[in-house]
Amino acid sequence: MTAFSNIPAQQLSKWTSALPFWLSLLLLPLVWLSASLGGWWVIIVPVATWYLFSALDAVLGLYTDNADPQTPDEDLFWYRLVTIAWAPLQAATLFGLIYVATRADHLSGWELVGLFFGMGVISGTVGINYSHELMHQKNKLERTMADLLLAQVLYSHFRSEHLLVHHRYIGTPRDPVTARYNEGFHKYYPRVLRQCWQSAFKAEADMLKRKNLPWHAASNPFWRYWALQLAMLALAFALGGWLGLGLFLVQAGTAIWQLELVNYVEHYGLTRKHLGNGKYEHVKPHHSWNAAQKASNWLLINLQRHSDHHYKPDRRFPLLQNYSDEDAPQLPYGYPVMTMAAMIPPLWRRVMNPRVRDWRKQYYPDISDWSAYNSATNPMPR
Repeated sequence: MTAFSNIPAQQLSKWTSALPFWLSLLLLPLVWLSASLGGWWVIIVPVATWYLFSALDAVLGLYTDNADPQTPDEDLFWYRLVTIAWAPLQAATLFGLIYVATRADHLSGWELVGLFFGMGVISGTVGINYSHELMHQKNKLERTMADLLLAQVLYSHFRSEHLLVHHRYIGTPRDPVTARYNEGFHKYYPRVLRQCWQSAFKAEADMLKRKNLPWHAASNPFWRYWALQLAMLALAFALGGWLGLGLFLVQAGTAIWQLELVNYVEHYGLTRKHLGNGKYEHVKPHHSWNAAQKASNWLLINLQRHSDHHYKPDRRFPLLQNYSDEDAPQLPYGYPVMTMAAMIPPLWRRVMNPRVRDWRKQYYPDISDWSAYNSATNPMPR
């Protein structure tokens, strides 16, 4: 159960209530500042997103209030606007940086790489996260903005994988994104890069097959994905030549790494109970890790309220509900700190493995042998 909803709909309709979620826009002039100053200023964006927001979390604490989940879309205008506007703003910043940086005399090679690493932190931490919000909505404009954001990081298949695979198979061996117990990020990352693309393509091909259509039918969204990604690569080359193309790839690779770090954290070690005959229990709130830290939820538009997202996937981010410790597992810190910890497997296991074991005792005291869950060898769902 979630806490009592104590933010009235009329409060949500005011632009001031949405203002904290617009903080992400400050990262765009920040990356331009780093480009103009050069030197160690090129790392200011990662410092801000990882360390500044971690410090703000420590100062501001937790935010556990819930909005009325029945709030209509018209009362959420200012929340929706920031996610829709982000795609063109990010594109203008990314390609503007490519044009300017490839002609800048004051930026050395390492400064260029650092600059576009910082840009990738933005397009991964904010851009892909906003695309995640947008792809879950029903209207064409928002879904188009999601596709444009994913094409900017060459990860368009994430939409198919997330909607058709992850939400259906979370917590089972068929979901590549669910990190296995004791699986370090450095093993998880290459696995998920390969398996997510394969599972996304197979999911779309299977849908077409059920309509008696081949995988290469025009309605396969992968054609759109490939066309958009090719357009992004061509634009980067047109603006900055081979150097511009290389810097674009640095940005895209960084963004993908940021996304998969978050994916790793969100479900690490959490599995659905196998019921026999390849069937699993329904997805429940306790199959996702949550974090109620205020500042990082501003930056990540409540992504850390992840249990409720899996409960109601099309629920807009300001309406996502917070869960108590009794109803869903809680991370000790927000995603910025936890993703940094994930890069150090011994530290990660020291922090998280005891929590996974406690989670198992709390929710599944009847399961004594976890070996099949640990190695993901329990039967696949049908």
